Amino acid sequence: MDTHATVDGGEAPTSTIRLRDVEKVYHSGRVDYLALRGIDLDVTAGELVALVGPSGSGKSTILSIITGIDRPSAGQVAVTGRDLSRLDEEELAIWRGGHVGIVFQFFQLLPTLTAAENVMLPLDFAQIGSIRERSERAASRLDQVGLADHRDHFPAELSGGQQQRVAIARALACDPELIVADEPTGNLDTDSASEMFAVLHEVNRAGTTIVYVTHDVELAERADRIVSILDGRVVGDEAS
Repeated sequence: MDTHATVDGGEAPTSTIRLRDVEKVYHSGRVDYLALRGIDLDVTAGELVALVGPSGSGKSTILSIITGIDRPSAGQVAVTGRDLSRLDEEELAIWRGGHVGIVFQFFQLLPTLTAAENVMLPLDFAQIGSIRERSERAASRLDQVGLADHRDHFPAELSGGQQQRVAIARALACDPELIVADEPTGNLDTDSASEMFAVLHEVNRAGTTIVYVTHDVELAERADRIVSILDGRVVGDEAS
């Protein structure tokens, strides 16, 4: 398959993310649940975009479709110039590893690995560089998030805010064009959340496109744009 194909088969779109009339139906026995109902969304390179809305509105489903973790039931999805519908699961995994970083609410760090080893994981999976080069890049990413002195610490030896910084460093390991974050501050206290977002903001200002889900109004207002989702539809899209 052509992993560089675009939605219309022409030149790569100017948007980092381009969704057109995207629907997602989940099936549970005889019951169908329409999670997304015709989503149109464009995110251009370098933007910092917050997705907001009540629980169950479809925000996390949008992130799953953007990252290729889930596939839409209908509609078109292009991310970093790829038409995701044309990629099989292996190609999606390769594409995701090279172009998308993911930050989860609950960190998802492996407890038996040090901070540096956790950051190295995406590089190991993608077989990028030698072991020495991977170690050097992990050290650089930890320095970028302010944890240069914690590279040999295990997750249990780090605070929640520090663990989330390690998760951000891991998301940055492969120099992705796009970072998506699903409630990245939801498991942090107010101070840690503010510090963590400052790191994301710095990463964004360096040129990385970031889309994040949050229930925190204050954090949403720090984005360039706030996209409001309700009942699987975009009901608002405005500069913050």
